[in-house]
Amino acid sequence: MDIKSIMPNINKHVDKSRPYISPSENAHVGLNVPQIVLEYGSIKTKAKSLPNLYKYMLGSLKQMRKTYKELYKQPQNPIKEITTKDLEDMKELARKLGASDIGFAKVDPSYIFDDKLIIYPNAVVLVMEMNPNIINTAPSKGAEKEIFRTYYELCVQVNRIKDFLNDRGYNAAAGPSLGGEVNYPLLAQKAGMGVIGKHGMLISSIQGPSLRLAAVYTDIENLPIEDHNDHLWINDFCKTCNRCVKKCPGGAIYKETVTFEDGSKQCIDYKKCAVPFSRNNGCTVCIKECMFFRSEYNKIRTAFLSGLFRSYGQS
Repeated sequence: MDIKSIMPNINKHVDKSRPYISPSENAHVGLNVPQIVLEYGSIKTKAKSLPNLYKYMLGSLKQMRKTYKELYKQPQNPIKEITTKDLEDMKELARKLGASDIGFAKVDPSYIFDDKLIIYPNAVVLVMEMNPNIINTAPSKGAEKEIFRTYYELCVQVNRIKDFLNDRGYNAAAGPSLGGEVNYPLLAQKAGMGVIGKHGMLISSIQGPSLRLAAVYTDIENLPIEDHNDHLWINDFCKTCNRCVKKCPGGAIYKETVTFEDGSKQCIDYKKCAVPFSRNNGCTVCIKECMFFRSEYNKIRTAFLSGLFRSYGQS
């Protein structure tokens, strides 16, 4: 089965005669969840989960098709600067649709996957928290269903926000949560919304790594883009903790994160990760065992910065 032929792809809809943004020379390969499972995991085992996930997977595909079909459904005379009211109304809409946090960043071309494109340079980054009570049961059918529920609802959310911006006169293109064009954890980190942990996922102050990400791209020029990140201390914490490294059932998380010549990093071995993910209800052990999921962000920060983490981490 060729998963790329099934998954909607922005490249089939981009008009190369119009402006677009290509990935940089050092961009990395992007693998979506179904592709990782098909190439490196057990698709036979994963197929048993389909009845449990069918509603959300089908819904996500439908929303992705809408995303790309409406790529150039834009205002005739787009506005380049957003009003304070429109910005606040957009944030309020995102919250009503289930967003836990919203941030803004300029897209670094190195974040764009090497086989994808985008058409606008700035991003509205959206975070949706997964239900912690359900994720705490991982690995389980319930936790796996919660993951795909979040993927689906984020796909709906970015399309709704895209429509909102278009209706107010702004250019916008949705970036789906599943099979997107950009490395979302890097984008969210750049937006100051958290820091990427050793497990390769964004750690935020909301519910640690128990979240999913998506984006809406636009050419609005005055978005409140952040130039700083208050969460960078997490990098030092993760070097000390290594809990996710020890708990990963596939041994997929590198104790020493791989750093390439261009400065980019790789946190996990996707081939090893795909095995427990495909065979054991989406795994999710690294999220469940992360200290930022098990405890409160501010408590961890206080304990770590005061040098009390070793005794705190054992509690």
